[in-house]
Amino acid sequence: MESPVRYEVDDGVATVTMDDGKVNALSPAMLAAVDGALDRADDDAAVVVLRGREGTFSAGFHLGTLRAGGPDATGMVREGFELAARLLSFPRPVVVACTGHAVAMASFLLLSGDLRLGAAGPFRIQANEVAIGLTMPRAAIELCRQRLTPAAFSRAVLLSEPFTPDEAVAAGFLDRVVGPSALDEAARTAAVALMALDAEAHASSKRRAREGTLRAIQAAIADDAAELASA
Repeated sequence: MESPVRYEVDDGVATVTMDDGKVNALSPAMLAAVDGALDRADDDAAVVVLRGREGTFSAGFHLGTLRAGGPDATGMVREGFELAARLLSFPRPVVVACTGHAVAMASFLLLSGDLRLGAAGPFRIQANEVAIGLTMPRAAIELCRQRLTPAAFSRAVLLSEPFTPDEAVAAGFLDRVVGPSALDEAARTAAVALMALDAEAHASSKRRAREGTLRAIQAAIADDAAELASA
């Protein structure tokens, strides 16, 4: 099977593109492929640009696997939040290029990048769990808590409010919005600029700044997995 993730490295910038030809569902295969791409970027000592396909960053977890339940669903959810934690603690800068819609788990991946750029357009960024009858995972709450403004946190987590890209900047899901045709260039320009940072200082500062958040996320992942397994 062809990988749903494309990895390209050029002059110290590793571009990781999610593209399953559909909505970039975060299936076990997609999550494993992104994780593998991060392994390669780590080996290449590269700054990372994580992007989706045109019009869609990702629609979140693969619903078929989620609805089937059992160990596959439990494992997929755990792997998704472990990937978010890995992005938060990745030793080099991570730029997320949000190419369109980012829903549910995809919105939490946005919250895990160091710099988040979004494409302007009629796109939806939403943690929609409550709207579709799911209790918000504890790990998702911790990811939202560490980046969203207090007012947006309540609206996103409790009310499943959808945000446009511009609204997502004010809320904390994104850092800035650019035209769709300018997104890739803006992401690469930002990544190249971030290469000038002292790598050791960046990594150690990231660990120090996010130490409490990462502890809370890991504890939440364990609690969420235990709850799913017993359901």
